[in-house]
Amino acid sequence: MKRHLLRVTRPVVEFEDVIAAVRHHGGRVGWLELGEAAAAPLPASLEGAAGIGVLRAVAVGGGRAVAVKPMRGPAVLRDVLREHFRGCVLVLVHGEVDAPRLESRDGDWVVSWETGDQRLTSDELAAALRKPRPWPIAEET
Repeated sequence: MKRHLLRVTRPVVEFEDVIAAVRHHGGRVGWLELGEAAAAPLPASLEGAAGIGVLRAVAVGGGRAVAVKPMRGPAVLRDVLREHFRGCVLVLVHGEVDAPRLESRDGDWVVSWETGDQRLTSDELAAALRKPRPWPIAEET
């Protein structure tokens, strides 16, 4: 299954219909925040563990898990996707990334790239994501 990236600028709650449609069609969706502010604030215990050199610090409870992995140097997108988003057909990326942009427009979704755009309903978008190349542009993930 091919993983597709779509760049977004709005909060995750505004993409609930897309996420529900992809899940209804049997797909998984990930959300990736890029940038310095995306990783803060962290629980003090995780921040401390990461600061003294553990491989990974994880907190589990309340129906979720939070993992902190100290990094040396800038993030490598391909590595982040492989490590954290295996099995996702769609990763919505909030931040600067070279990927088509997804926006809501009048109850539909518009996927835009440098040379054009495509307007789709949530179900049409979910169906398009099942294809290896849903947009008429080259993708690399």
